[in-house]
Amino acid sequence: MQMSDTRQIDAPVAEVYAALLDPDMLQKCVPGAQEVTGSVEDGFEATVVQKVGPVKATFKGQVTLSDLVENVSLKIDGAGKGGAAGFAKGGAEVRLSEQDGGTQLSYDVEAKVGGKLAQLGSRIIDGFAKKMADQFFDNFQSTLEGTAEEETAAPAKKGWFGRSKS
Repeated sequence: MQMSDTRQIDAPVAEVYAALLDPDMLQKCVPGAQEVTGSVEDGFEATVVQKVGPVKATFKGQVTLSDLVENVSLKIDGAGKGGAAGFAKGGAEVRLSEQDGGTQLSYDVEAKVGGKLAQLGSRIIDGFAKKMADQFFDNFQSTLEGTAEEETAAPAKKGWFGRSKS
């Protein structure tokens, strides 16, 4: 399964690149991530809980970063085993460029699954992989842009039900 997309992120290229290397940011952005530990040099270990169709599994795996070109591009490779559910592995080539005062982030993702997961059928797997990639980059973008907005915005007043008043 392969897919590509481009995002416009309202943050400087150096900030976006640094965030892609940060294990805390990865834990916040990877859907279902329970734990992400490690370093860029040694790779990361991750525990992710996900439900794919009727199959729910805890994946434990490795994530490595390679082909690092500071503030320009990097490659992310990951592989995880989900016990009886099977395995998942994939990679993403990420490219960054300055555009319109922010960062244009482009990525190409490839994902493969095996075991029980592969028996679900390509339509379910392809949809799940696209959803995961979209959620990761949505979370990544909103976390980066939200941080910048929170620093400059005054705290919102909360109403009775915890909603912000306008």
